[in-house]
Amino acid sequence: MDHWRRRLDCAFAPVQSVFAARLQAAQACLGEADLAAYIEAARFLCKLGRGAQPVLAFLEAWPAVAPRLGPEHLATIMGWVRHIQRTPNGDVLGVFFETLPALVDSLGHDAPLPAYLDLLAEVAGRSTTSIHGRHAILPSHVLPELIRVAPKRLRQVRLEGLRKWVEHGLRHYAGNPQRQADYLAMRSADSQAIFQRQRRGVLLRTHERQLELYLRALWDDPRPLIPYSEAFDHLRRPQPYADALGLHLPDLCVDRDGVYGAGHYRLILAHLATHRRFSEALVADNWSPFQRLAIEWFEDARIDTLLLRRFPGLRKPLLALHPHPREEACDPAQESCIRHRLAMLSRAILDPGHGYHDPLLRKFVGDFQDRLADGDGDTQGMAALATEYVIQTRLPSDTFARIHFTDTEVPYRDDNRHLWRFIDVGEEADDVAAAPEAIVEGPSIIYHYPEWDYLARDYLPDHVTLHEHLHPRGRADEIERLLQKNAPLARRLTRILDQIKPQDRERLRRKEDGSELDLDWALRSWIDYRCRHTVDPRINQGFRHARRDVAVSLLLDLSASLRDPVRGGHADQTVFSLAQEAVTLLAWAIDRLGDPFAIAGFHSNTRHEARFWHIKGFSEAWNDDVRGRLAAMQVGYSTRMGVALRHAGHYLLQPRKDKRLLLILTDGQPSDLDVSDPEFLIADTRQAVRELERKGIYCHCISLDARADDYVRRIFGQHFSIIDRIERLPERLPEIFLALTA
Repeated sequence: MDHWRRRLDCAFAPVQSVFAARLQAAQACLGEADLAAYIEAARFLCKLGRGAQPVLAFLEAWPAVAPRLGPEHLATIMGWVRHIQRTPNGDVLGVFFETLPALVDSLGHDAPLPAYLDLLAEVAGRSTTSIHGRHAILPSHVLPELIRVAPKRLRQVRLEGLRKWVEHGLRHYAGNPQRQADYLAMRSADSQAIFQRQRRGVLLRTHERQLELYLRALWDDPRPLIPYSEAFDHLRRPQPYADALGLHLPDLCVDRDGVYGAGHYRLILAHLATHRRFSEALVADNWSPFQRLAIEWFEDARIDTLLLRRFPGLRKPLLALHPHPREEACDPAQESCIRHRLAMLSRAILDPGHGYHDPLLRKFVGDFQDRLADGDGDTQGMAALATEYVIQTRLPSDTFARIHFTDTEVPYRDDNRHLWRFIDVGEEADDVAAAPEAIVEGPSIIYHYPEWDYLARDYLPDHVTLHEHLHPRGRADEIERLLQKNAPLARRLTRILDQIKPQDRERLRRKEDGSELDLDWALRSWIDYRCRHTVDPRINQGFRHARRDVAVSLLLDLSASLRDPVRGGHADQTVFSLAQEAVTLLAWAIDRLGDPFAIAGFHSNTRHEARFWHIKGFSEAWNDDVRGRLAAMQVGYSTRMGVALRHAGHYLLQPRKDKRLLLILTDGQPSDLDVSDPEFLIADTRQAVRELERKGIYCHCISLDARADDYVRRIFGQHFSIIDRIERLPERLPEIFLALTA
């Protein structure tokens, strides 16, 4: 012992007081060479000047993790310690070693520790900040928080998923350390949404259709499936449940104990459906909390027994998921064992080879089986049996605050809220109201849309909040004035429209069957007949109604840059005034053609306030209300284009037309105040265009930016037009539309 104390050479009193016990634990699992490396690492930590905490945490943690991790990883860890010590983040070493045992359990065998250490080093480098104008370096706000939460997060996601989640927080909240810390502590909606996408397992949404068919086919139950998340409930893990809205299931199920995630979902649904068929509600006020708990376990065991009678093949996965507690696992002198006893009883009821020897347990298993021997039993009978069980098995320790939970949770069972009704409704009652798809807030309707993160190559779910407004009205005669101002151009457009406007009927000639005789071809056939040539039988003609099967949505960029004056134009002429004239002429032309069309404008003030202004809908006529809204348009803020395209495309899908055209009139590239990377919104807009193309919507951009060739081509491919001379916009816009739809 003295030899190892001299090797340690650490004068901290707390370290000296525990060293003997820690050394004994280390000698039990480490060889001579590994033990020497262990003492040398502790000596190094003692000389760092970080106090006793890192040394104490290391001395306790390493003997616990070395057998699982391998002593060879000690050099890797100490290399990371030296790297962190050279930064302002050395104070995290104590936290790191305190969480190391839990971290090793969470990493498992599929994620090496060096990759995790590389992630911590990267986070330290990217989140360590300096004060402007000074040489003082500030420690990372996020590194300690990440080290604390990593063991828990790695039980829910793989290391690569954790890296993607952290990457989003570092990149999107760069320059705001407090927001980064809130993100890693999962105190923001963004953090929770991004983390949800990284979790591992079988997603409910990928199997929802099959599970609904399974529920209808085997159980004749048409209720909807509603997902909930298990990722963010720190105090109580939610369980499946049924209510008036439907069946609530976890949004993700992992493979466990040989049962695949989809099979786990089917067991949950089978248990819930059997409850719905055989269980009845009881008045909860008539029983104590202990009695209610016992009734729920007995009723669940009855439901599982009836389920296995109908589908015996479910026994293997059911018993695989049902815990098998050890009989001596709970010490009644130290903790409450009521859940432990009930879990053993439930297992013994379902598993003939349970192996338990307790005579009282065996007695109640027999009583349970007797009650179901001649039928299905009922909930009232289970309540009576459970009450008797509580009376005969109750112990003084059942009231202890410390409850034995190990091997007492049955993952496919629900929380049994449907078993109880309360006369005096209190906190136990759960009033559930359906959430609307869109939240009405004053004159606007709020929607949430994802955005594409081109670096992560994934969507940021519900990242943008879009407010849709009905645009206020102005003076409709202003639009009439604009039409009169452009009367010569309107007359020229009229001649073009008359040429392409569909007629009421179109004649189809040279048909074998038709409604009328085609005299020209009939005469030719008669001549061929008299000349003894082969006669063409196609001597009839028919008619069909000609039509333009096109729906058009015109999306206007209403950002502040449209206030810029037109170069070489009148003193009071702005880009916006010319755009208003062009849109007026285009709307007039489309109305003359009879195509259904909609008009909307957009601008944004960060991702939390994207505005979508409804000016004309597909079902509205070109009347004074619409002209008044068009006259009252105003500009301001920035250009977040991707969310506006997605929302306009949502409405453009509704008309049943062969061709759907989305025209975007803009004067610049996508941008917003909260986005520092210019490529981010360009990539998101390009992704939005691809989404719409897959849905059959043709997007065409009309740009007023003479330097737009590069970014417009990257977003829209070849589907764009650039108008270099903005003063020609009122003339060019209708011409482009007619060329696209001719």
